[in-house]
Amino acid sequence: MKLMVFVKPIALLAVTLSGTILFILLSHRNQSSTSGEPDSMARSFILWLHGLGDSGPANEPIKNLFTSPEFRNTIWSFPSAPSNPVTCNYGAVMPSWFDIHEIPVTADSPKDERSLLKAVQNVHKMIDKEIAAGTNPNNVFVCGFSQGGALTLASVLLYPKTLGGGAVFSGWVPFNASRTEQFPPEAKRTPILWSHGMADRTVLFEAGQAGPPFVEQVGVTCEFKAYPKLEHSINNEELRYLESWIKARLQSSS
Repeated sequence: MKLMVFVKPIALLAVTLSGTILFILLSHRNQSSTSGEPDSMARSFILWLHGLGDSGPANEPIKNLFTSPEFRNTIWSFPSAPSNPVTCNYGAVMPSWFDIHEIPVTADSPKDERSLLKAVQNVHKMIDKEIAAGTNPNNVFVCGFSQGGALTLASVLLYPKTLGGGAVFSGWVPFNASRTEQFPPEAKRTPILWSHGMADRTVLFEAGQAGPPFVEQVGVTCEFKAYPKLEHSINNEELRYLESWIKARLQSSS
């Protein structure tokens, strides 16, 4: 059944992610720094967008993995998607940022831009609120897994300012080629990190692999990392690299 095809990867994600978090928390338990030096890091913001059927609170332990001193002044946000009927699951109502028409997602899967753009507007409101609170846009990072990764891509490339970066995990391009004409020049300067498992059967590897060339042709810088044997989940290697990738782009208050 098509419904079970997606429910199963969600369950696998919960198990895999929980195991990853436990492993990294144990391995990093004694690595926190408590330096007495003056804090030169400016306020930063990391927005994490979960996948279909998941929730924000379920992903909050991710923030405990970022133990480098550079993240002392980081504000994290883990919003939950509203409950909506999802076409690929026969209209079943579940947490969903926008509608998905088919699973597995391929490079040629149909795009529901109407519901996508509504979700993008909500993400932009979250970013606007944080910038209004004093965070430099260059220290704003949007990250997301699966459906949240697709929303991450659309959100940063349609935002009217250059952000610190956008990180897409097991995501896809959720808009049509014509939408690239609406990318603001400032948004094209936001770097993208794209990670995808080569054994992914929910969002096929071909869908992820097609993303970087698609955005690079309009001038967006995109780093693509493929993970052999990784299915539709996030592993500790991806999260460790994400920490270093964001850390390299954080700006100090000086």
